[in-house]
Formats: sequence, C-alpha cells, structure tokens
Amino acid sequence: MTDTSGVSRRGLLGAAVAGVTVAAAAPALPAWAADDQRPGAPNSPKLDKYDRQIVSALSSERALRHLQVLSQDIGPRIGGTRSEKRAADYIADQLDRYGYRTRLEPFTVADKFTAEIEDVRGILPNDLCWQAGAAPGGKLDVTVQGPVRDVGPATAPVWPADVAGAIVIADDTAAARPAFVAEAAAKGAVAVILLPADLVFPRRASAFQPGGLTDAPIPVIGVAQVQKRLLREALAVVNSLPLKVSTKAHRGLTSNNVIAERKGRSGSNGPIVMVSGHYDSVIGAPGANDDGSGTVLTMELARVFSRLNTNATLRFALWGSEEQGLIGSRYHVAQLPQDQRDRYKAVFQNDMVATSWDPAVTYWILSFTGLANTATDAVRASGQRLGYDPQIVGPVLRGASDHQSFQEVGIASANFSWRGEISPAHLEPPYHSPEDTIEKNVSLERLQVSMELIGTAAYRVARS
Repeated sequence: MTDTSGVSRRGLLGAAVAGVTVAAAAPALPAWAADDQRPGAPNSPKLDKYDRQIVSALSSERALRHLQVLSQDIGPRIGGTRSEKRAADYIADQLDRYGYRTRLEPFTVADKFTAEIEDVRGILPNDLCWQAGAAPGGKLDVTVQGPVRDVGPATAPVWPADVAGAIVIADDTAAARPAFVAEAAAKGAVAVILLPADLVFPRRASAFQPGGLTDAPIPVIGVAQVQKRLLREALAVVNSLPLKVSTKAHRGLTSNNVIAERKGRSGSNGPIVMVSGHYDSVIGAPGANDDGSGTVLTMELARVFSRLNTNATLRFALWGSEEQGLIGSRYHVAQLPQDQRDRYKAVFQNDMVATSWDPAVTYWILSFTGLANTATDAVRASGQRLGYDPQIVGPVLRGASDHQSFQEVGIASANFSWRGEISPAHLEPPYHSPEDTIEKNVSLERLQVSMELIGTAAYRVARS
C-alpha cells in the first residue's frame, strides 16, 4: 500500500497513459530470443534457467511506454517542481500495481527558476525542448513578447536602432552580465536571452539560470547550446523571429524519492538487494536517457521481479533531485539506521543506460571507491553469461551518481552506464540537452541489454 501523502495517483495514471502514443520516429523494438546472440555482443550467451526467467519476461515495449510518459508527456522533471512530482506519482502508481509496498520519501530542496520559449510563427524546430533557465535576479512570473535582435557579444554589443520592444540575444559573459542587462533594459528591450559559449565536442552547453543579477527589470534567461544554434540559424533566413518568453519561480519546494519494497523469504531481518535510478532531469532537458532510461529499467525489473521468489528483500528506488548533487539518495541513506545498512548485499544504480550515440559502445561499471564489490562482480558475471564481457569495463573509480551515496557509508554499490570507450567522461552530445529525447538519444537495444545485465545480476544476488 502506497503512502500517498494525501494525493491520489490513480486519476493521474489513467490520464497519463491515455495520452501516450508511440512517435513515428521512435526507435525499433528489439527482437531476439533468450539464447540468441545479442546485437554487438562478441560472444553467444550461456544462460542458466534463472537467467532465462529474467530475459524472457523483460519487455522493452513496456519500458518505452513508461519513457514516453516521463520524457514526452511530462518532459523536464526539475527537482521539487510540479513536473517532478507528477513523475513521482506516476512511478509510484505503477509500482503499487505490481504489488509492492510503495512510499514517497519527501525532502526539501532549493528554489528553481525556469523559462519557456514559444515560437509565435512556428519557425523554430519543434522536435526538441524549448525550456530554459531563468535568472533569479531577473523579472519572474511574467510573459513578454517581441521580435528577436542579435547584438553579438555581451562584452561589446552592437545595438540596432529598434531594440525597444525587442527580445535581445547576446553571447554571455558572466562578468559583463549585470551591465549588459541594465543597458538592454534602458534601451527598452523586453527580455534578454543569454547564449552560452560552445563546449568542446562531444559536450554541449546546457540551459542555465544566469546569476549575478539583482532586481533586473526584465526577464533574463539562459539557453542551451543547441537552442543558441537554432535561434541564430533562424535569424539568418527570416526577416523577423517573434518569440514569447515566460519565466517562473518555483519556491518552497519538496522533492521525493520513490521507494518500493517486497520482503523476501528471509523475512524482516534478511538481506536487501536494491535496483535504482534517478527520475529527475536538468532544466531544459526531457531526460530520456538521463535518467529516464535508468528509471524505466528499474520499473520494468520491478514488474518482472514481482512474480519471482527471492531470499532477499527487494527494494526498487527512484531518486529525486539527483541532478542537484545526489540530494535524494543522500537523504535516503542518512535516514537508514545502521542495522538496515548492514542488511544491504548490493545496490545496482542505473544512470544513462540507453543512449543511441554510436561511440557509446562500452558498458561502464563505476565504483566510487574504484574497488570491486558484490554489485560489480554480479554484473561482470552476467556480462559473461550474456556474451558481453569484452564490452564491459570496470570497476572504474567514479562517483557523481547515486551509487556514491551508498558507498560513502560502506554499502556495496555501483553505477552502470553505456558511454564512449575513451573514458566514463565520454558522454553523448545530447547529455543534459534539449535533445535528450527518445527519438534523438535512446536505443531500445541498449536499454534491453542493460535490463538483462542488471536483471540477471540482481536475481542471482537476491536468490543467494
């Protein structure tokens, strides 16, 4: 029975699912039998009967439907905002339906400031997100409209005669920001859109909340690198680009972890095995791969495991506000008494497990300590049985995801992710970008392999 915190999720679930349609450009669903060699796998699988129980039950189609709700219907899920809560309610409702004892674990988080860009004439591409960050020190909770005027670098702007009533765009420099915004407002601009510096490929700059301003009289927003490129490309081919810009302050925020549990044969004092991901995303990113993919992996494994008997108690966790510094998982670990910490056999954290970026051919096992543990060993063994062992690297020393919260207190945990073979830092271009969508950044084949690796590994640990 779910702790609903006074909120009914049943109506939300029905409305969300009813509105889901598979986009025409959605990636193809994988189709292989349990003992088939997987795409890209160097070796044929050698599965035991327990592995076949997992892989034959997994459905990437079900996972895709969840991912559509999260990244398309809900979109960016910023920690503590209404969109993140919608996602938490949807996830918890699904886990309820699978028969788990599910609860929301609330905790407070910092205020957020967002903006939305609306293309009045339909000139800009609509296949990506047009959310951006808003300056806390700019005008908030307002909507303005005007034609776009590009004035170049904020350090040396070239002002046209018709700035009054316009939305000004400029290449951002933090040091020049206060004076530039003040000058734009004085000339009658109705808003300022600040453009980030381009990062070195494959990195692309994310949307941002411009700081350093105090009581600016107009909205000031920070867009992502891809939005910057598209705005300037549009201005190069049209005489007028009218936009509507809205800003919103989200204050007094509460984020939530979603925790689902089913006791194993060993009872209330027996071992615990956890599978987890984070369901929030950054401003301006629909978060299809980061970390909608890890979220739906966790949800689909919860469905499959709901029909299996295990010795260990199973916990499935989706963390809120990971993107602001592992806030949700650290809060959860801090609430765990030592006798519960001692019961954990392994935590399998999944973060960015489905990118379609071609160079992401390595499945990385990431450990905050850099050392092997029960979770890393189990996934390595599953990789061997599934034929993927040569593509699996690690454990490698790296934190920066929710496995760190558990390893900091001595709980065996690791993070699992498809990334470029150069290093774990070699992430796909849509990372933290408006282009982190199903169509642009998700491979259902990689998602299926990830589900098989974690599912077979977690089942082996939970049975023992």
